[in-house]
Amino acid sequence: QVQLVESGGGLVQAGGSLRLSCAASGRTSSSLVMGWFRQAPGKEREFVATISRGGSTTYYADSVKDRFTISKDNAKNTVNLQMNSLKPEDTAVYYCAANAAVRLSTLSNDYDYWGQGTQVTVSS
Repeated sequence: QVQLVESGGGLVQAGGSLRLSCAASGRTSSSLVMGWFRQAPGKEREFVATISRGGSTTYYADSVKDRFTISKDNAKNTVNLQMNSLKPEDTAVYYCAANAAVRLSTLSNDYDYWGQGTQVTVSS
């Protein structure tokens, strides 16, 4: 069983930055495709970013491309999400997710393991 624990959320002003981290246990992160999703109040959960097992391939939602960067530290079993130029519409609970498949996916149903989420609030 894989456990995922997110950290790093908080309150930031528009234009600011935050770095989210997700620590994996129960399985090495190098054997997992990992991703970040978010859910704003009253909205469905949406894909943010994903990264391959080895960390060499990434994919982003258009809404965050060029502002967010996903990265992996397989030595520490963590995946990070660096968020720059934050906007009020980025406000949401951010979830770390993982699956043991080979290919990347933007679909939440393809992910087997989920963290509890961390709140990110961007004030205008």
